[in-house]
Amino acid sequence: MSDLAAIPLTRLDGSADSLANHSGNVLLVVNVASQCGLTPQYEGLEKLYGQYKDQGFEVLGFPANDFGAQEPGSNAEIAQFCSANYGVTFPMFSKADVTGANQQPLYAELTRAQPAKQGDAESFRERLRGFGMTPTEDPDVLWNFEKFLIGKDGAVIARYAPTTAPDDTQLTAAIESALAQ
Repeated sequence: MSDLAAIPLTRLDGSADSLANHSGNVLLVVNVASQCGLTPQYEGLEKLYGQYKDQGFEVLGFPANDFGAQEPGSNAEIAQFCSANYGVTFPMFSKADVTGANQQPLYAELTRAQPAKQGDAESFRERLRGFGMTPTEDPDVLWNFEKFLIGKDGAVIARYAPTTAPDDTQLTAAIESALAQ
């Protein structure tokens, strides 16, 4: 397991965790938000988790309020929203910044390890500009629902733009390849 494994993390319920506790699994780390146009991806993420969890795959959700204040709730409110609206059963972590001066250490390491993203990041950046927003530039996380794929060995394999759907064939092929390792 890599240096990522040692970074302390906190679950939505306040319990301590780290990627070391998920060692040997393929992980999809996703920054999430409950009031985003991409929020319906929760449904696809839960389906993906259900499809591959028995093979050693986990989705790890990290709520963040970095983009358009689209995750204003408390950890308890986030947990309730995810359960009630999308039946989320995959591990969810405490709300924390994924960009900026207070960026949580996990996201600092993820973006360092994989500075560029696959998918349609540029057209999404242009759409954000069209809405009068100022999007981030690589290596920063662009928006909610950006995805980092981590292999069984703890190495970051790939990074996907927020608009990459959980059922995107490139993403699912990468997950299947990582599970086969």
